[in-house]
Amino acid sequence: MSVQRLTLAALLIAIGTLSAHIFYIPAGVSKCFPVQHAINVLAAVILGPSYGVTIAFVISLLRNLLGFGSLLAFPGSMIGAFLAGIMYARFGNLKAAMFGEIVGTGLIGGLISFPIAYYIMGKATVAWFFIPPFLVSTIGGSIIAGLLIRSGVLSGISSALLPLKKHKNNM
Repeated sequence: MSVQRLTLAALLIAIGTLSAHIFYIPAGVSKCFPVQHAINVLAAVILGPSYGVTIAFVISLLRNLLGFGSLLAFPGSMIGAFLAGIMYARFGNLKAAMFGEIVGTGLIGGLISFPIAYYIMGKATVAWFFIPPFLVSTIGGSIIAGLLIRSGVLSGISSALLPLKKHKNNM
């Protein structure tokens, strides 16, 4: 582990945690955070899947401890970060990372949130209830991350933080 990678991970965790009380989309018992999804894609592209999942877990944990989140933060963000990282590592393409985040959070995370809401949180709902708001949030966050990466704003990151594979410019 390099100091640069850990520092960037800490910065992403701070941004994800601190932005949680400012910008979210309420969706029943859940709160959707587009910034979390942008961070998932950024971490997947810059740091890789293991960092992405760890960052998503720590942000979810801190948001819950600080009262900004719910238990539903864990499955969506972590599955999305994992798939974004795996897709980027496999295809080396920004679109692939965005697709992984959207499928992981919006579809799989949305479905997995149902049993958590129903059995653990005691909230009666239908199995597909979380998919639309999670999709809106993750699509928005993925687009934000894609625009940040494509704009070159992040190009000043040192060579130690270069992604596993350079993304192709065919977004």
